[in-house]
Amino acid sequence: MSKLSKRLPDDYAALLSEVKERVRAAQYEALKAVNKELVALYWDIGKLIAERQNREGWGKSVVKQLASDLQNEFPGVKGFSVQNLWYMRQFYLEYCDNEKLQPLVGEISWSKNLIIMGRRKDSLEREFHLAYHDLSKVQPLVAQIDCSQNLNIFQRCKDYLIRKLEYLNAKAVSLAAAIEQTFEEVGV
Repeated sequence: MSKLSKRLPDDYAALLSEVKERVRAAQYEALKAVNKELVALYWDIGKLIAERQNREGWGKSVVKQLASDLQNEFPGVKGFSVQNLWYMRQFYLEYCDNEKLQPLVGEISWSKNLIIMGRRKDSLEREFHLAYHDLSKVQPLVAQIDCSQNLNIFQRCKDYLIRKLEYLNAKAVSLAAAIEQTFEEVGV
């Protein structure tokens, strides 16, 4: 046994474990706070772009110049590409009138918001994916959306087939009645 380990208290391992757990929890809370601020910033930028476009009628060239100027002003900061500025505008316009979804979009990362916004157009589907998500990973969200999309396709196919069968069944009943009436008229 080394001199150092002789001087440590018996519960040192528990202390170390507790401190590490606290550090990780603080890191996670800090990450959530930064993410919330970033999404709020992107909301505000999207709002500014949308309002100015409506009021002043400018478009692509101004957004392109804005992206260039922001990238020059903040060289180490990602997120100010032309495409991302358009996403910010779309993000604001998609959710600005939906008071139910507005608080939810700030709880998840920008990349998850883009995935949900891009793959889900229905408000209820967006609410589901915004409310029930894995905070740590994008891939489970993509899989969840793809799976529910496949289920939606399956459900639509099933509904179509049921309607088609009902239609064909009604036609068959109608045809059988017509045949029966024809047989009666002919005396068979």
